[in-house]
Amino acid sequence: MSSASLDGMTALVTGAGRGLGLGIAQAMAAAGAAVMLVSRSAEELERAAAEIAAAGGSASAAVCDVTDAAAFGRLVERMDDLDALVNNAGINVPQPFVDVEEETLDRILRVNVRAAFLAAQAAARRMIARGGGGAILNVTSQMGHVGAANRSAYCTSKHAVEGLTKALAVELAPHAIRVNAVAPTYVETPMTAPFLADAAFRDDVVARIPLGRVGRIAEVAAGVVFLASPAASLITGTSLVIDGGYTAQ
Repeated sequence: MSSASLDGMTALVTGAGRGLGLGIAQAMAAAGAAVMLVSRSAEELERAAAEIAAAGGSASAAVCDVTDAAAFGRLVERMDDLDALVNNAGINVPQPFVDVEEETLDRILRVNVRAAFLAAQAAARRMIARGGGGAILNVTSQMGHVGAANRSAYCTSKHAVEGLTKALAVELAPHAIRVNAVAPTYVETPMTAPFLADAAFRDDVVARIPLGRVGRIAEVAAGVVFLASPAASLITGTSLVIDGGYTAQ
């Protein structure tokens, strides 16, 4: 059986300064990967890299706004190796559909779709040039599979990346590059904290999840590690929905 170890691999994780991105980076480092942490906050990145190093992992950090495609492309080109990209950076601004401003819509699409598209493009170019294959993991959401009130822009963006995942999986397969998505339910992170702090909202969310609780960062990170590893060598073009049964209903 193929190993779920990431020994000898180099991974780049966007939005890695905190929350889900940090948890993913920590899990990949613990599995043996050398991890490049990318976000806009130098302070968060330095702290994250230090935490990974203290735990015995290998991590480096680069301050970069993923919406700056040219800067991100230069960062990837400077890497000696790139075996896995985790497109994790994203935003959500819940609003009633009729109240969504053009500026908000553009911002969500710029971060969640455009930046993910161009980051994957930069990574694929590097992997093809290197000739060793690789894995691209897009962190989407259960909202990339269903719809929800006040999430029109977010759902639009995550459905788009689910479609991108399938298209890239087909096109990049001849280069031995696997492309998959990880679609979590509500997870306890800094981004979801303001929503989940509302008792009524949290109770409604939990009532919709058959397993009866929100997710944990480690549970999503484990899925990313698996899909990046040789254990998932025949898996491409799919979405691992880590949602406690939310979308099964």
